Amino acid sequence: MENTVFELQYALDTFYFLVCGALVMWMAAGFAMLEAGLVRSKNTTEILTKNVALYAISCTMYMICGYSIMYGGGEFTMFLDGIVADGVAGAAVEDRATYAPSADFFFQVVFVATAMSIVSGAVAERMKLWSFLAFAVVMTGVIYPMEGAWTWGGAAVFGMYTLGDLGFSDFAGSGIVHMAGASAALAGVLVLGARKGKYGANGEVNAIPGANLPLATLGTFILWMGWFGFNGGSVLATATVESANAVAVVFMNTNAAAAGGLIAALIVARVLFGKADLTMALNGALAGLVAITAEPSTPTALEATMFGALGGVVVVFAILTLDKLKIDDPVGAISVHGVVGLVGLLLVPVTNDGSSFSGQLIGAATIFVWVFATSLAVWFVLKAVMGIRVTEEEEFNGVDIAECGMEAYPEFTTK
Repeated sequence: MENTVFELQYALDTFYFLVCGALVMWMAAGFAMLEAGLVRSKNTTEILTKNVALYAISCTMYMICGYSIMYGGGEFTMFLDGIVADGVAGAAVEDRATYAPSADFFFQVVFVATAMSIVSGAVAERMKLWSFLAFAVVMTGVIYPMEGAWTWGGAAVFGMYTLGDLGFSDFAGSGIVHMAGASAALAGVLVLGARKGKYGANGEVNAIPGANLPLATLGTFILWMGWFGFNGGSVLATATVESANAVAVVFMNTNAAAAGGLIAALIVARVLFGKADLTMALNGALAGLVAITAEPSTPTALEATMFGALGGVVVVFAILTLDKLKIDDPVGAISVHGVVGLVGLLLVPVTNDGSSFSGQLIGAATIFVWVFATSLAVWFVLKAVMGIRVTEEEEFNGVDIAECGMEAYPEFTTK
């Protein structure tokens, strides 16, 4: 009887894990639609190509070495050893995992793709496609897995200290996934430079509107939906009363934070600009989701709404500040995932007494310094070896033709 109960729990937890992983995988479509909507029409095909290609590269590199690095103590070992050897026969009940090991790999690999998707939008409209994909190989195969080993993997940072022992906690990845992706994006943007015409000689900021706001809105809703798998799956189980209740709380708080973020960003935009800015509202919803990701299981619904609202307020000012600093991010990815990712980490101790502000700060600094420094080095190497920016003529005409040889909306061209 005990064995039958365990096998039923094993099956339910594995199924739940896989469904949540599929929801997170669907976020790849959300990023693709969001970014395709926020870039100009002449750059749509290339941004879509980047998103589908980076997903495939992420899956392959994480299989080859990323998973082993992240959950093998930070050691660089090749290939996915033993993960395909699922099964429960012959082991004592107390020694068995509550879900299939390959389900864990699948769930983890879609998180890697999410981190890499963040980079895509920030460097849009002026980066060479193959340079971006070359960076994706390093980011998903080494850079992300190493910081993941120090956080979720429990390995000591360069053998010196363990973040968990310092009071660091990141439930579903405000820092580990989102801030890490934004740190790599920031390094890329600094090396790449701004788009032509974005900033004037006298310091003015010129708006470059996206081509398809309905598509960007659809992308935001897809991401909002996928986030239930992102945060909910991080409970890691659902086949007991305790875990089922935890999943329900996480879903509720995830939704509440997104709503709070959108409302707050919309109000702030109305106050600052006198208009209801749709792009700020969309980024506000995403900021709310990022803010709650670090700890969606302990706040009340009202607290989650307030945390999301804080993220929505912060993201508007972060986007405006980066523009003043002439850091050109076409989709606001660095602000949404980086600045608000840090905010999310710092909110954890408010409701989770198992964490500490000092631990959160040290963890955030560790993630940022590692990812930013290594990414900066890789970007400089790529710039020296193969170049990372398209020519001025190619940027003016659009990277769709230069990089992909086709247009997303050929019927709209005048030829």
